[in-house]
This record gives sequence, C-alpha cells and structure tokens, in this order.
Amino acid sequence: MEKPDIRNRKDISTLVHNFYEKVRADAEIGHFFNKTITNWPEHMEKLTDFWEMNLFFVHRYKGNPLEVHAKLDKDMGNTITDYHFGIWLRHWISTLDTHFSGPNAEKAKQRARNISTRMFIAIFEQRKRDGLL
Repeated sequence: MEKPDIRNRKDISTLVHNFYEKVRADAEIGHFFNKTITNWPEHMEKLTDFWEMNLFFVHRYKGNPLEVHAKLDKDMGNTITDYHFGIWLRHWISTLDTHFSGPNAEKAKQRARNISTRMFIAIFEQRKRDGLL
C-alpha cells in the first residue's frame, strides 16, 4: 500500500505525535524533553503549528525555537551536542518514512535538517556569549 504525502494539519499532527512518542522513549535524548515539557498536549499543538508553518506557510506558530533551545542547553548544563541532534533527526526521518511519502514529506526532512543545524549553531553561539567556548 502506497503511503500518502503530508496534506494538511491532521497529517502534521499525526507526524508530530508519532515522532515525539519515539523521542520521549529514547534513552539518550528523551530526558531533554521529559524533564522540561510539563504540558504535552499544549506543546504538541505548538509543534503542530510550527510544522504547519514550515510546510504550508500557515502562520499560527508563536515563538523563537532557537532561543528556546539555547536556553534548554544552558538549563541542561550545556550538554546538548550534535550527537543528540543526529538522534533527533534520525527519529524524524524514520517517522516520516513510516507514515508518509511524497514532496511534502521530503520537504519536512530537508527543513528538519536545516532547523537542526541552525539550532545547533544557536546553542554554540550562546555558549560563546556565555564565555564557555
């Protein structure tokens, strides 16, 4: 059976929920999320907004993910590395490949690659500003 492409917010929500189920259970990166996110239903809506903006240019998302992740790294003792982003990205691509196929699924993979790189850079720029590098 051929997998559908990502077509709408409902598909994005399916992607986000399945992805974070994997991430939260991951022994190496789950703690970053499980220790800091206290309202998962609200967070899942925000993440769905974020990906809807990135894939379909629907502007519901409010926030600054680069700033949030730089703060998270600081709160976690500056322990987030490219290794952790690699695990995150592998889970994202695996979840996409499990549920979807098509141009929007490929766009979601590429956007995640770009976003993870930008977040990683933001974290290290913050460490530099904090005098840690």
